[in-house]
Amino acid sequence: MINIMEIEGFKAVIKYDPEIEMFRGEFTELNGGADFYAKDIENLKIEGSISLKMFLEACENRGITPQKIYSGRFNVRVPKSLHADIVCAASADGKSLNQWVVDTLGQATHV
Repeated sequence: MINIMEIEGFKAVIKYDPEIEMFRGEFTELNGGADFYAKDIENLKIEGSISLKMFLEACENRGITPQKIYSGRFNVRVPKSLHADIVCAASADGKSLNQWVVDTLGQATHV
């Protein structure tokens, strides 16, 4: 299960912290830290909106782009045997290695 909450178009990963008995949200697409806490989901949404608003205002005041910019490229190191298995699976699906990985990651993230 992927614990992602969308607040005003921005995605945040949600985790439960048993030490403080609260939910913690952290925006993943922002160009800096903006996290928020609450004891229940409804208040987590409220706190997330407040945290996001404060972050966006700070970025605007400083002339900073609030969102991270992704290149669309990343390197992954896998064991040689897994590499061979991935190439075989891609070939069996009639896809390039890159397309197979893109499709598989898309399915895993429900995109």
